[in-house]
Amino acid sequence: MHRFYIPSVSGDTCQLDEEESKHCVRVLRLKENDAVEITDGKGNLFNAVIENAHPKACVLRITEHHKESPPTWELIIAVAPTKNMVRMEWLIEKLTEIGFSKFIPVECQTSERRVIKMERLNKIAIESMKQSGRVYLPQIEELISFEELIKNYSQFKGQKFIPHCIDSEKKTLSSSYKKEENALVLIGPEGDFTREEIEIAIQNGFIPVSLNEKTLRTETAALSAAISLKTLNQ
Repeated sequence: MHRFYIPSVSGDTCQLDEEESKHCVRVLRLKENDAVEITDGKGNLFNAVIENAHPKACVLRITEHHKESPPTWELIIAVAPTKNMVRMEWLIEKLTEIGFSKFIPVECQTSERRVIKMERLNKIAIESMKQSGRVYLPQIEELISFEELIKNYSQFKGQKFIPHCIDSEKKTLSSSYKKEENALVLIGPEGDFTREEIEIAIQNGFIPVSLNEKTLRTETAALSAAISLKTLNQ
């Protein structure tokens, strides 16, 4: 059954925005009385039928409502965006598929990209949520500096990790993580963190960890960390 996204659903009827209406009526060729699903990205899943198949303002009538319990723990992935934005878009798609809470783009000293298109990333997250059958939409934050991240999450209720490539004594992420605790993983740019950044992070409660014996690309490291933590909590 085709699934659509409406950020706020109330009452017995609701309306798709223009883009979703066009996709529903013009692309999928759905018509009156066809059954569809709706999610608001907040854990709610609605069964509905099309009441008015208008290509710019498709109206749906709610027939059933289900509520999925929220995750018992929070997974935040903070990443220095790659120079090639396609790789970040791929990362958002895959992280949304496996499930996570929040994405924070971070500007570090050796970052090669200092501007991101929020609208594009949010759109990819929505599409990935619908296609993967999830009902919780991850939050995608505005780009912030490394210093802001450290300050904003100084009182984070959970564990904070900083994988890095500099030779030092580090445990693996999976052996350091305590099951079902909130987690914030900070992934560096393609040139890695500077020694100064690593030291500042450690001084502020970040645990240095390794993800793999080999050096991973930024998006691979972020996805690997997310999969490891999700697997431990299954």
